[in-house]
Amino acid sequence: MKLVRNLVIVLVALVAVAYIGAIAYMFFNQRSLQYVATGPITPLAQTALTEAEEIAIPSGGSVVNGWYQAPSQGMPLILYYRGNSGSFSAEHQRFEQFVADGYGFLSFDYRGFPMSPGEISETNVLTDALAAYDWAAEKGALILIWGRSLGSGPATYVASQRDAKALMLETPFLSAITVAGERYPYLPVALVMQDQYHNDQWIKDVTEPVFVAHGTADTVVGVTNGERLYVLAPNPDGIWIEPGADHSDLWAAGIWNHAKAFFEKAMAE
Repeated sequence: MKLVRNLVIVLVALVAVAYIGAIAYMFFNQRSLQYVATGPITPLAQTALTEAEEIAIPSGGSVVNGWYQAPSQGMPLILYYRGNSGSFSAEHQRFEQFVADGYGFLSFDYRGFPMSPGEISETNVLTDALAAYDWAAEKGALILIWGRSLGSGPATYVASQRDAKALMLETPFLSAITVAGERYPYLPVALVMQDQYHNDQWIKDVTEPVFVAHGTADTVVGVTNGERLYVLAPNPDGIWIEPGADHSDLWAAGIWNHAKAFFEKAMAE
């Protein structure tokens, strides 16, 4: 019996050490797990955006780099906050479509992503997001905010702090810790996670009309995140849930048609 008891004690100790080790690994490597800030940069000259320009926006003592094109006369500008991997420039086909339909656009890489130097953190991402909005606002056009995935965090935060015409959220999360908790239910993510992006709190201060788009087969941010966030919006204006769509499928599935109808309605009000 003594041998069995000792073996149980050793086993429990090993499990405890392994568990503490997993928590420590997550704590010290959390940003490399949360962000994939590497990838190629698509040169602006290799896109169909012949009238867009490269811009550098001062932000928190640093700069963020992006692309900007003014809208056609009387049209609004889409401020596009991208996701958590690679460079915004990879999504140039979206911007080409915006421009083809008369919209202007502004998009950029947060600090620490391929086109912008600096350190990644929630504080820096939100600071960069506000700096981009304020830079765009000085141009004078009405602003429509679009946040995709990670970008739903800064998009929602900015909409809670500034006055835009509409907020479009593509594959948004309720909060970053909600997603982490769903992915690692055995770890105390709420205690160790630094960049938590509380959309669930910020959305309550968003007065703009809100549209949410998500897919039922999203393996990165579960569809219930978007559904629950939409319920919290003070001014919900529409939700599109695409059956069978994964995290990166919505553009091909026709999100632009939904977004454009939403934007046109918001501009008419």
